[in-house]
Amino acid sequence: MSAGASAPYPYPDAYNPDLLERIPLWSRRVLDIGCGTGVLGARFKQRNPAAQVIGIETDAGAAARAKTRLDQVFVGDIEALSFPDALKGTFDCLIYGDVLEHLRDPWALLRRHAALLAPQGVLLACVPNVEHWSFVARLLQGRWAYEETGLFDRTHLRWFSAETLRRALTEAGLVPLDSAPRVFEPEKGQRFILAITPALQALGVTPEEYARRALPLQYIWRARPSPPERLTVFSTMLKPVGGVSHVRVIEPMRGLATDPEIRAGLADLRTLAAQAPEGPSIVILHRPALIGEGGLASLRPLIQKGYLLVCEFDDHPDYIPVLQQRPMYNFSAVHAIQTTTPVLAEVLRAANPEVAVFPNAVSALREPVNFADPSRLTLFFAGINREADWPALLPALNRVAAEAGPRLQVKVLHDRGFFAALATPHKSFSPMLDYPDYLAALAQAEISFMPLQDTLFNRCKSDLKFIEAAAAGVAALASDTVYAGSIADGETGMIFRNPQELEMKLRAMLADPAMTQSLALRARAEVARARMLASQILPRIAWYRDLWQRRESLHAALLARVPELAMPPPGL
Repeated sequence: MSAGASAPYPYPDAYNPDLLERIPLWSRRVLDIGCGTGVLGARFKQRNPAAQVIGIETDAGAAARAKTRLDQVFVGDIEALSFPDALKGTFDCLIYGDVLEHLRDPWALLRRHAALLAPQGVLLACVPNVEHWSFVARLLQGRWAYEETGLFDRTHLRWFSAETLRRALTEAGLVPLDSAPRVFEPEKGQRFILAITPALQALGVTPEEYARRALPLQYIWRARPSPPERLTVFSTMLKPVGGVSHVRVIEPMRGLATDPEIRAGLADLRTLAAQAPEGPSIVILHRPALIGEGGLASLRPLIQKGYLLVCEFDDHPDYIPVLQQRPMYNFSAVHAIQTTTPVLAEVLRAANPEVAVFPNAVSALREPVNFADPSRLTLFFAGINREADWPALLPALNRVAAEAGPRLQVKVLHDRGFFAALATPHKSFSPMLDYPDYLAALAQAEISFMPLQDTLFNRCKSDLKFIEAAAAGVAALASDTVYAGSIADGETGMIFRNPQELEMKLRAMLADPAMTQSLALRARAEVARARMLASQILPRIAWYRDLWQRRESLHAALLARVPELAMPPPGL
């Protein structure tokens, strides 16, 4: 039950992004109580297409819109609805987005609904804060009045502070985990607090403590049926280049953090070395360069404090110049390694047998925005260090471009050599973009060109560019190297093995835009089925927990490989 006014619904077709970030990404069954038009559930299904999202809504018009987005929607008064016993313990997430304050007896409802949660399920509740400074300001100024929407919505029947909602969750038999304040226009609130500071001091209330309670407009609480088993996962990160940092670090950390048992985020080694870990703690080193004594020295403080170390690496190390220095400890001086492909895993196991494969995955599907004009198709090419992969294919591309004329537009990102060699006026160039802008540019195209020569280095690469394109509804035109293992030729994309096949298949894609779009949509469906980050979150957590359980034997193996690190971490 969101606030606002927008015909034909009593509230806008919008969602709370802070709620979305707290729905456990692994959730398979979600109940959105007061789902409105279903936009929050729809956004979550873009992240986890396998999830079943059920909505309950009182407004028939909003519910009708929600039915086009969610798996099932019930219309009615949530306080009058009952759930069959078969649904008890089946929901991974219950959501109350600005709902509880509208109910006659939210406390009784929370007690009844607590039984719906699965053992590891999460309840999310967003409520307005009765301690917000604007309440006090209006009372002092004699301007208290209900309004149609917002904090003073005339349909609000109950009022909560952070503490009273925590108490309500506890009385419902749940374990409150944390509350996140939602603060808007803090400057106005701070000016008000400054104005009443003498009164606060006279009452024995510090301005700082009052600001903590009075600035949040809303709180989002998380609760669950049982206490969590906390695990901390920190990751270092290289400067983002070409999306690798987003796909291998930023999005996985974001996904892990949606699980209330996991504290996940970015950190640097110096900060971690200066602080003691809080309980089980894992540090992921993103593409490190651990060379000589300097590399070992950067790890010793972490090991001494009791962190478990994992190396995240997604390229063949023999082709990374800095890693050709000796001694190189990237893979031997850590407890475990995570990577992207089985081929690369076998390479890395030569240095450390503890290797897990987490293929690159899509964090969210995009709504396709391409194929608007079937008379013009755009071929998109973006690549870093691909200068050796396309020269043999260029004559074939140029022949097709000459025949197609303006029907084939070419969008080139980063590779100026490729752009200059294209013998067509129907081309455009962009320098390196940040990752969100790269994905937006890709989504505007209809065909993604993905050439890779058959080399050992390339065979260790992942199919990231294919799943990025598929997630946006862009058809793949790809080499057999790497991509033949992911793309069903003629079904979810086009595979070429030589310049002649490239020429033939690009002509076919241009001649039949509907067929090309079908390739893209089938690929999108396949990515939704099998290549979403959402499906990796629980396996990642399980692997990290297993590593922690085996930390004594893993540490013994680490010291056997690198005796120079011999100093037992605390607690072992």
